[in-house]
Amino acid sequence: MTPSRKARVQDVHDLALAMPHVERVPGSRGRPVYQVGGRSFVFFRNPRPDAADPETGERYPDVIVFWVGSDADKQALVTDERSPFFTTAHFDGHPSVLLREAHIGELDRDELAEVVQDAWLARASHRRAAAWLAAHGLPSTEDR
Repeated sequence: MTPSRKARVQDVHDLALAMPHVERVPGSRGRPVYQVGGRSFVFFRNPRPDAADPETGERYPDVIVFWVGSDADKQALVTDERSPFFTTAHFDGHPSVLLREAHIGELDRDELAEVVQDAWLARASHRRAAAWLAAHGLPSTEDR
């Protein structure tokens, strides 16, 4: 099996909208927020002081936030040296990881799809998550 192509920012939008019961709503400054059942699972963040270039202090203008299912999932993504995901002190204790749009190509599309799907599963109702997992022949969240 050949690996998928490098991920693109447009893939975040396409993958998020491909999940069931998703609504795209405008966040602050019109940056998109993807929600399932009124709960955000992916959003494009405005530049904030906690996510800035360590040398220049310039705020990153291109941060995407993805929910994760657990702190263990978060730590697996942010501690892997090969992973472009990161976190900041602002997100301590928050079940999410950050990714700069500028680094999205460090993932392939299949890897990004898994992150988006996991974000959706972390925020969808139990009923919706169970139905999606069953439709895709995947074990329920209790079995994962």
